[in-house]
Amino acid sequence: MKPEIARHLWDLLWQDYSNRVTYARTYAQMIENAGGTVANDHIAFRSLRMIVDSPQRRVNLGIDYLEQLAQALGYEVAGEYSFPETHLYARHYRHPQQEEVDLPKLFMSELIVDELPENTVQLIRQTVAGVNLFSFPALFDTFDKNAERLVKELSRVFSTPWQPPKRSVVEEVNKVTQYGAWVLLHGYAVNHFTGYVNRQNTVAYPDIDTTVRALASLDVPMKEQIEGDVTCGLRQTATQAVTEIVSVLDDSTDTELQIPWTYAYYELAQRYMVEVEPGKQELFDAFLGKNAQQLFEMTKLVSG
Repeated sequence: MKPEIARHLWDLLWQDYSNRVTYARTYAQMIENAGGTVANDHIAFRSLRMIVDSPQRRVNLGIDYLEQLAQALGYEVAGEYSFPETHLYARHYRHPQQEEVDLPKLFMSELIVDELPENTVQLIRQTVAGVNLFSFPALFDTFDKNAERLVKELSRVFSTPWQPPKRSVVEEVNKVTQYGAWVLLHGYAVNHFTGYVNRQNTVAYPDIDTTVRALASLDVPMKEQIEGDVTCGLRQTATQAVTEIVSVLDDSTDTELQIPWTYAYYELAQRYMVEVEPGKQELFDAFLGKNAQQLFEMTKLVSG
């Protein structure tokens, strides 16, 4: 049952994400109009590695929290990645029935908050105070006989479990870490879905290069470079991030204000065969740290 729960959960998140990220809809329509298939290579999520008090217990807001859900759905850790310059760490997860049930990989990252300047740490800690996280065992036990209700409850995990940040806080945090400011605003919302070029199955767009050119011709703003190369086993690129109107608190009145901020981009990935031992090749199924670092920057707020 759990692989099917996972598949339905990701489908529900895709509906919300694609409603918000118009570029993802443009891609899907383009591929389907060419008689192709829209498949998802991986879904990415962001988080904050820090220990805080919640109404139930002390909790870690980082990967450890999201990993509980991934493991409950049957996912297993398949790789880890460190980005010391930006104080980030990530793991990716793979489901044993990935091909059989058509499940995407998961890419979860976290900001190591304690490595930031003390003032930034305190601003983040003040914002997430009083966070109320889900208990995954309780969710699965409560809705064990009602899969549809369980999926809806699980989808609520991917939201922001704290009050909106003060405007000055998000602006100050953004000067130090745009990733941290993004998480304060969007919480555990999907950071991006990823079109799997290998599965497009259309002669119109046989590779990532033709796909990127076609999206650009439809006025979808694309990243200037395609990261990675064939010999590494993975090439990736992305659209620019969409901008949304988000809620922040006015510093003097604590009333909600609406300001523009980046939300998510849509990624494309093409995978290649690599030699794993002399005379034996396999399709590369992991991630490249350098590629990921470049893609983290796609949610950077650009003024002007």
